[in-house]
Amino acid sequence: MEFQLFLPQMRMTFDQLVERARAAESAGFVGISGMDHLAPPMAEDQPMYDAIVTTAWLAAHTERLTVGSLVLCDAFRHPAVLAKQVVSLDHASRGRYELGIGWGSVPTEFPVFGIGSTEPRARVDRLRESLTVMRALWAGETVDFDGEYLHVRGARQEPRPLAHVPVVIGGTGPKTLALVRDFADWWNVHTGEVGRVPELRDRVGEARVSIQQMVAFVPDESERAAVTELTYRRFGPNTSVVIGTAPELVDHYASLAAQGVERVYVWFCDFAAPDTLAAFGHEVIGHL
Repeated sequence: MEFQLFLPQMRMTFDQLVERARAAESAGFVGISGMDHLAPPMAEDQPMYDAIVTTAWLAAHTERLTVGSLVLCDAFRHPAVLAKQVVSLDHASRGRYELGIGWGSVPTEFPVFGIGSTEPRARVDRLRESLTVMRALWAGETVDFDGEYLHVRGARQEPRPLAHVPVVIGGTGPKTLALVRDFADWWNVHTGEVGRVPELRDRVGEARVSIQQMVAFVPDESERAAVTELTYRRFGPNTSVVIGTAPELVDHYASLAAQGVERVYVWFCDFAAPDTLAAFGHEVIGHL
């Protein structure tokens, strides 16, 4: 099992984001991913940086971490623009970029900012067209494409990716599973749906399984109450948050691995304090 740090680029300065990225790299995390919204959900008054710019900045200040977003919203960018951004990040990071992409988890953003459609069918169908166009552009083809949402005439882009750019797509709906099967290297499954992985596994081709999970790391049993209080203050009494000491988390992740999960995006409830990352790396990642 491998671990990535999920670190929303909000309520922190760029220096603080870099500090955490470097701490994650030293702790044994293999990657770092932010989020992609035009305003942070349920925290619209809080400052948040752009996903692409933040990813480029973190790539420039790390050496080994895979960088990306969990996940970019297809409707926010034309696929020709995103295809160029992806290749640029791929070259700048020397092949460390992964494209996490979806059809929008917060549809209320669309009417607020006048972007995209609130209709799920339209969003998922447009994502298929976007992935088709991007794949053709990355192959160096001259692209003529007429879809329901996208129209491209004689389009071509250089340079091409250094190698294959991994794609991450999440969800368990029928159309999303088909997208995972046709385009994705990683299938990100909601934590509440992990039990369905064996049932759905043959519908996603060769894609590997990942989950995103909120984690409250308890460094010592004497601190459990304080950690739990902080967690509930930030996320509410959310039953999907995993609260535990290192041995408890090791057992938890071993259980997930037995269910076929190969990657976890860890969303720390304390904003990924560097000390937390170091302890998690030594006592959890190191043990596993």
